[in-house]
Amino acid sequence: MTVAESQQRPLVGVGVLIFQAGTNRCLVGRRKGAHGSGEWALPGGHLEHGESFEECAAREVLEETGLKLGPDVRFAYAVNSVFPSGAHYVTVFCRAEVPADAVPRNMEPHKCEGWEWVEYSRLMQACQPLFLPLAKLMESPYRP
Repeated sequence: MTVAESQQRPLVGVGVLIFQAGTNRCLVGRRKGAHGSGEWALPGGHLEHGESFEECAAREVLEETGLKLGPDVRFAYAVNSVFPSGAHYVTVFCRAEVPADAVPRNMEPHKCEGWEWVEYSRLMQACQPLFLPLAKLMESPYRP
């Protein structure tokens, strides 16, 4: 395989469905930056070499929101997305719960406008436009 061919391989992203305990409200934020700017997305990021999906989920959530996830982080679903820019991602979604009184902080204000708790069933109506992987998740058969 040539270097050019290896650069054409999809990247792996991890998105995290964080629910407030006892509710169907999940955490979403509006992205800043070149990739998906202005779109609503879940906390998450790139899978690092040697990292499990669950480890990536916990690391990204702590880095982005200041929330510490417990051991209940689990695989939820995966989607395949080719962006208009040509970027190709396989996004693995994990699910976790935090206490109902957990308060996320915007730890990376240069990447996110802020975090909001939104009913999962209302994401399509309340949060437009959705980041492509989240839109694909919402269109999938997955239900939390």
